[in-house]
Amino acid sequence: MKKLFVYFKGYGRECVLGPLFKLLEASFELIIPLIVASIIDRGIASGDGGHVARMVLCMAALGLVGLLAAVTAQYFAAKAAISFSTRLRHALMAHIQTLSYTELDTLGTSTLITRMTSDVNQVQSGVNMCLRLLLRSPFVVFGAMVMAFTIDVRCALIFAAVIAVLCAIVFSIMLVTIPKYRAVQGQLDSVTAATRENLNGVRVLRAFCKEDAETEKFARRNQLLTRMQLAVGRISASMNPLTYVVINAAVIALIHSGAVRVQLGTLTQGEVIALYNYMSQILVELVKMANLIILLTKAWACGDRISAVLSVQSSQQDGGRTFEDAQRGSVAFEDVSLRYSGAGADALEHVTFSARPGETIGVIGGTGSGKSSLVSLIPRFYDATGGRVRVGGVDVRELKKDVLRDAVAIVPQKAVLFKGTIRSNLLWGNENATEQDLLDALTTAQALDVVEAKPGRLDEPVEQGGRNFSGGQRQRLTIARALVKKPDILILDDSASALDYATDASLRRAIRQMDSRLTTFIVSQRASSVRFADQIIVLDDGCVVGIGTHDALLADCPVYQEIYASQYGKEEAVSRG
Repeated sequence: MKKLFVYFKGYGRECVLGPLFKLLEASFELIIPLIVASIIDRGIASGDGGHVARMVLCMAALGLVGLLAAVTAQYFAAKAAISFSTRLRHALMAHIQTLSYTELDTLGTSTLITRMTSDVNQVQSGVNMCLRLLLRSPFVVFGAMVMAFTIDVRCALIFAAVIAVLCAIVFSIMLVTIPKYRAVQGQLDSVTAATRENLNGVRVLRAFCKEDAETEKFARRNQLLTRMQLAVGRISASMNPLTYVVINAAVIALIHSGAVRVQLGTLTQGEVIALYNYMSQILVELVKMANLIILLTKAWACGDRISAVLSVQSSQQDGGRTFEDAQRGSVAFEDVSLRYSGAGADALEHVTFSARPGETIGVIGGTGSGKSSLVSLIPRFYDATGGRVRVGGVDVRELKKDVLRDAVAIVPQKAVLFKGTIRSNLLWGNENATEQDLLDALTTAQALDVVEAKPGRLDEPVEQGGRNFSGGQRQRLTIARALVKKPDILILDDSASALDYATDASLRRAIRQMDSRLTTFIVSQRASSVRFADQIIVLDDGCVVGIGTHDALLADCPVYQEIYASQYGKEEAVSRG
């Protein structure tokens, strides 16, 4: 949590003025019991109505000034808290963007969402209340005790004993609840993960009639979260009754002691009332302090979780080199292996091949053979755990990431569009692209008819995730977005799976006929998608089992023969082999 204090920079004035105005308000509050005592002892006892009126006007003035001080304090505290949380969210998002896929896979999407939303909100509330009450409540408590000593030392000893007992109660409960609140937030991650998984897979759930099973599973996780919250809530809730018991016992002792001392003539009735008012102030402030401690405990636990994310450093260090122009667009794998973090075996083993600028490389293999893993090494989404990947003649680990990824456009398996318009999505590829550039990319991607069929054409709204487009339309638009970038290397990672064979063929033909020949990687499970590639890489369980043209692989690669036969029939595969 302490690491987050840096995000208060620039708001030191608000962090100081907020508590100061609260202390000013508290100071006026501490004067009120003395005015009440004066009204009783000097005004009412002697029948001096003028003194009573003057004191009442003084109380009203103090109340008005105190109100203005409180409102000012609220303003500064809110401004500091909101500005802090805004900076924290920005910093957290910026830091997450620097992490490699390895760290993102390890942390998990659900926990990152929770920490960006719920945890930051809890910290914001904690900061706001901290600036308002963390100094005010102790100031009133100890100020009331000091004022009590100025009235009567013996009665004031009751105040000192009460404060010591209450501090012990508050800190004991705080020590118990802090780790429990951390556990609660961890379980909240689990509930968030289940919710996200079910919402993303709602169609699959309904297709397999698993709604009841998933509802029951979610209910179990939610019930566990509820039990954990109730357990820590009961402990936290015990703070208020315990403080009330102690305070009320102290009030009884104070009234008894005060009555005796009034009888003896060492105290006046007004002074007893003042002491009682000070005890009431202590009660109110300690209840506030108890609630503040609960809130701060939650905020501290959430702050630690946010700090844990910010302390995660990317396993990838940015390089400093650029491409060798003579080899721009070339790709070479040199005995490359890849093992994901925490995995028991390599996803890729000893992969070696090279692609010259302008070549088309097909990557084919069964499910889980490592096709996507292979192409994800080119833009350096992951680092090879063995061997080297060269792009443009340079090891990708030595290249600047911006330089590398500016030269590579990848269309992932899942077509993702962002809320906005077709135009705004296409401009992700190149924000300076002209209207003609967009239309050319749409034509090549076989998506021009999609745009022309929409009333708004390029300015047609796109809903979140592109859900107002079909799967095939989303895929064509994401391919167009990649082409707008005009990259040296284009990676189509099974990105035409929703297209029919004719559209797929037209797409590949249009890419081959582009003026600027791209080094194109086509990842597919369709033999028809890769059959005209300059080289086809056949993967099986992470290993390269064949490299060559379509005809050569049909002749001597059993895995490719099996894939082709499963799609075109065994007799045709044998005859072509």
